[in-house]
Amino acid sequence: MFEKIKNPILFQGNLNKKNYFEGWYFKQVSFDEKTSISFIPGVNLFSGDEHSFVQYIYMNLNERNEKTTKTGYIRYRLDEFSYQNEPFLVQIGQNIFTESFISVRLKDEQFMIQGKLGLGTFQSIKKTLLAPSIMGGFAYVPKMECYHGVISMNHRLQGSLTINNKDIEFTNGKGYIEKDWGTSFPKEYIWIHSNHFKDPSTSLFLSVAHIPFHVKTFKGFICNLIVNDKEYRFATYNNSKVSILDQTKDSVTIVFTNKEAELTVKGLITCSGELIAPENGSMNKAIKEGLSGEVTILLKDKKQNKVYQDTGNLIGIEIV
Repeated sequence: MFEKIKNPILFQGNLNKKNYFEGWYFKQVSFDEKTSISFIPGVNLFSGDEHSFVQYIYMNLNERNEKTTKTGYIRYRLDEFSYQNEPFLVQIGQNIFTESFISVRLKDEQFMIQGKLGLGTFQSIKKTLLAPSIMGGFAYVPKMECYHGVISMNHRLQGSLTINNKDIEFTNGKGYIEKDWGTSFPKEYIWIHSNHFKDPSTSLFLSVAHIPFHVKTFKGFICNLIVNDKEYRFATYNNSKVSILDQTKDSVTIVFTNKEAELTVKGLITCSGELIAPENGSMNKAIKEGLSGEVTILLKDKKQNKVYQDTGNLIGIEIV
């Protein structure tokens, strides 16, 4: 049990669960930063509609610097889903996802996507017995609506994909991996990720969400920032505070504070597509996600009396 909790990339559920979902999020950005594509392999065990799937969200910047975003949801039978824990592997149809490579062969009305990408060394988050995952002690709490795992904040890519007969080179591009599992996404949340800052070693993940907790609800949040190999963690479970200064359907400003530091994040959606998210166990909730948003960060390290500013692009962002 503890082995699964501290290794969220592993399949956390089982195929006998009811009204359950589990999905991995593999994001890839080409070295020239003109193409971003995320694959979301997963299973949905909603009674009467049990199936597996691979979603994708694709962003391309053309020669005229125009952004286009396309999404798709490709269904597979449940018996086309298989997994193993050692070494980790998830296979859905002809699509394979592991810790060292992904291999895809996807086709729908608008896209044919095929190819294999090697995944470099993962940039992991800090873990302890009390905080075995990005969820801290909440990772041990049973029957939460949604569990979250951050698997790699940053890693290098190797290889190429062929998208509608066009070869896209991803060698020396960047990747990111996270996942979710449970019954439903939160009814309200903000999610931002970027590892494309001016300082290429910087990476950011954050989520602020409405969390049902037994008979109560609360605003839960997690933010993990890595700057110069130092990790700053702001979370509900480590006595940090959060303030949302302003929020629209396309932009948000959030301030996180704790004894160690203060972080201001401004996120902007610039081009988005529609993904399908779980609600009460069924994959039927449409959400808007951008892969080419912009983010600015201002970090004040209180202990070292230092200030760090940076801007990022090609961010993943959802404001629901």
